[in-house]
This record gives sequence, structure tokens and C-alpha cells, in this order.
Amino acid sequence: MAARCRFTGLDTLRGVALVNMIAYHACWDVVNFFEVDWVWYGSFWAYLWQQSICWTFVLLSGFCWNLGRRKGRRGLAALGGGALVSAVTMTLMPSGRIICGVLTMLGTATLLTIPLDRLLRRVPARLGAACSFLLFLLTKETAQGFLGLQGVRLVTLPRSWYQNDVTACLGFPGPSFQSADYFPLLPWIFLFWTGYYLYRLRRQEQREISLPVVTDLGRNSLLVYLLHQPVICGALWILTFLR
Repeated sequence: MAARCRFTGLDTLRGVALVNMIAYHACWDVVNFFEVDWVWYGSFWAYLWQQSICWTFVLLSGFCWNLGRRKGRRGLAALGGGALVSAVTMTLMPSGRIICGVLTMLGTATLLTIPLDRLLRRVPARLGAACSFLLFLLTKETAQGFLGLQGVRLVTLPRSWYQNDVTACLGFPGPSFQSADYFPLLPWIFLFWTGYYLYRLRRQEQREISLPVVTDLGRNSLLVYLLHQPVICGALWILTFLR
């Protein structure tokens, strides 16, 4: 979510990720809201598609943290968007409520990086990117109760850390925690910081790609994110009614 300084290539990448997200969420709606039995949706390839979208958004957000001056404003806007999504889903569809979703995580990571920026900059960019990505992989199963790589348990975490919705946002969900979209700080802040360091490894400006509509979507990513699900659901309901 870049600020005042626009880079067309970044907007295009973000727009491509948004188009992928809209398509994936349309599939999610078909399966979960319209109860269509779609075997492929539960396959490894669907999971890989979903993860590629998540990784792209988080990496781009970390990369773009370095751009513009209003980092605090951007972080608060993302947090506000996350709070709005939580309030709406908890009110209108409690079974599909979203707590600690991607906007909440991105807003928190953006704000936390402001006071940590000086410390993070002391780490060489290549080392910082490598360590951040390794920590992301090591903490990817934190919500499952352990640290490890590719499902291999290296350290089992204390169950006393897993208490409630507050600990859930850190990466330690309690027994009754439920969220349709779950992006805790651990592990995702480390992928955010991977993007942060990748910005410092960038080369000089190269030719930037612009795509009609897609780049414009990327320039308005927060608004598109907030509006896309109501639009998708409305369109699907209309199509169902017209059948």
C-alpha cells in the first residue's frame, strides 16, 4: 500500500495480486456460501494459489513500507480497514467472522516497523532478507503449537501462550478461536520484513509495466480489498437468481 510516491510497476504487481485474490475469493464464496461441492478447491494446487497471493501482498507491503512519508497514516488506515472488516463480518455472518485478518496484520506490521526502522537498518540487507525469510519459515506453524520447517517439529511451544483472541493476533490462538481469514503477526511480520529488506537490495529503476485496469486496481488496493467481497457475493446471488 504505497503512499505518495507512485511506482507503476509496483502498482501493476499489486493489481495482479488483487485480481488473483478476487478470483480466489469468488471460488471461496461458491464453496462456502453456495455450498458447491468442488473437489479441486481443497487440493494442493488451490492451496498453492492462495498462498502465492498472500505472500505477494505481504512482500509488496514490506517493500513499499520504505516509500513515502506517511507511514503512520498508512498503518492506521490498514488497521481501520481491518477493524471494519471484523465488525461487519461479526455482525452479518458470525460463522465466517474475520479476526486478525490480513489488513490488521499489515497495519500492525507497518506501525511496529516505524520505531524498529533504525535497528533494522543496522542489519545488512542481504543478511536481513535471508534471516527474515528463515524466521518466517521457522514460525509458520506457530498457530499449530510449534516451531519447525516443512512440518518438522523443532520446538514445542507452551500451551499457556494460547489463551484468547489477543494472543491469537500474535500467533497463539486459543482453543475456541475462529477466523475465516487469519494472519497473525507470527509468522507474517517476518515475510513483511523480508520485503522491507528486498527494497534495499533493489537495482536502479528499470522499465515499469502498466496494464489497463489492473494497474489502477493496484493504486487503490485498500478500497478494492474492502469492496470486493460484497461485490462478488452480490454478483453471485444475482447469477443464482437468474438461473
